[in-house]
Amino acid sequence: FAGPACFEVFGEVPFEPESKPEAYRLSERQQNLLVEYSAESNALMNEFINQDERSFTIIAYPLPSIGEQFEEIFEEVRKVNNLDKEKYKEIQQNMIQVLDRAAFVKIMGRGSNMTNLTIALTDLEDPETQTKFENCLADVNIPVGEVFTTPRLKGTNGLLHVGKVYLNGLCYKNLRIQFEDGMVTEYSCDNFAEEEEGRKFIKENLLFNRDTLPMGEFAIGTNTTAYVMAAKYDIMSKLPILIAEKMGPHVALGDTCYSYSEDVRVFNPDGKEIIAKDNECSVLRKENPKKAYFNCHTDITIPYEALGRIVAVNKERVEVPIILDGRFVLDGTFRLNDAFQKTETSESEMETGAGGLVEDILQEDGASSNTDEDAID
Repeated sequence: FAGPACFEVFGEVPFEPESKPEAYRLSERQQNLLVEYSAESNALMNEFINQDERSFTIIAYPLPSIGEQFEEIFEEVRKVNNLDKEKYKEIQQNMIQVLDRAAFVKIMGRGSNMTNLTIALTDLEDPETQTKFENCLADVNIPVGEVFTTPRLKGTNGLLHVGKVYLNGLCYKNLRIQFEDGMVTEYSCDNFAEEEEGRKFIKENLLFNRDTLPMGEFAIGTNTTAYVMAAKYDIMSKLPILIAEKMGPHVALGDTCYSYSEDVRVFNPDGKEIIAKDNECSVLRKENPKKAYFNCHTDITIPYEALGRIVAVNKERVEVPIILDGRFVLDGTFRLNDAFQKTETSESEMETGAGGLVEDILQEDGASSNTDEDAID
């Protein structure tokens, strides 16, 4: 294999756009031309660049503009980028063993998060040698931490809701996307006073001027260490998708993770071949590439704190919980909660420490009062 080793940077102040009548907008004809150009240019590139013979690796580090704690954040990101992939390989394989027996996965939000999604999964012809999910470590996308698949579109239905998320550098408030048989049917956000302005914003920047897009990926991110770090330094909005996608379950709008390389055989560390690489759109690639590929892939992550449950459901409708109330509950995945527990312990110690300090002060005050009373007596 050959290919680029890429370094990304992050930490710029996020951009929140305002709708202005003076802003340049593409006409409908120009939008269609842009979509057509994207399809043709990608097809041309893949005609001359053999996907079987190339790969890449990518990693990200913060810029000083991320804030006054830049040095601390940089060190924490360095640790996240160097987490032990062997530990995650074992944990994620435990998860995949359950997911491989599932017909679909249900995702429910909690609190104000209204997510209610059913993700249909590909069937396995030979479970002994095949798998639905890729055990993603840190060879291509760094850091470590996700299992992902290509959902079956038929049967994938429901609402995806995220309270606030930054995608491709843009902020979306109360982003809601409705799916029917894996395709986007409705969408809205609260960025603008007028709902129609929000719809235009989504169509231009998430659907890339298309009427709809398929759900090209479903994944469960397992990098709780990165999530806790981001919460500690309040940098969720500044993280690149490279890290953010590992910090909770996510779905992607657009192409699958295997676009233009579906025929390349891929195997997990346990030797099983990953067969969930196509969906009902990408299978058209040989007869009608324009309907097979959309030349975009946007990951949308639901944070752990907004998760009520993720359960794997088999054909007999037996449910196996993977995440409940934002914590991993499947046997063999409990260690992923260690990062949360360390934070909770630290917060508890801080509270205890503060309480102890107050108690010491009160005792000192009490001692002084007694001394004063003795002196008066």
